[in-house]
Amino acid sequence: MKSFQDLNIWKEAHRLAIEIYKITNNFPKEEIYGLTPQLRRASVSIPSNIAEGMGRNTTKELLNFLYNARGSLSEVLYQLLLANDLKYIEESVYRNMDERYNGLGKG
Repeated sequence: MKSFQDLNIWKEAHRLAIEIYKITNNFPKEEIYGLTPQLRRASVSIPSNIAEGMGRNTTKELLNFLYNARGSLSEVLYQLLLANDLKYIEESVYRNMDERYNGLGKG
């Protein structure tokens, strides 16, 4: 059985989480208990759910964790849109992230 670290989808999700941490470092200080931790938690949830699902014994359990990861991805994509609308990130950063990661949960 493959390790979760061998999966391309996990690698992409891991990169997303790292990018989110870097992006949120520049958020306003008043978001330290608001959008910043929410976005970070949701982004970490994606590769975490993939990893946990790979450690389960049945396909049904794996699929459940993959569905959870997809839900967290939707949460991240919305929160990036919100950050863009609040001018916490540049429009180009938002568009790049949306284009790169919007398809991650499909398939």
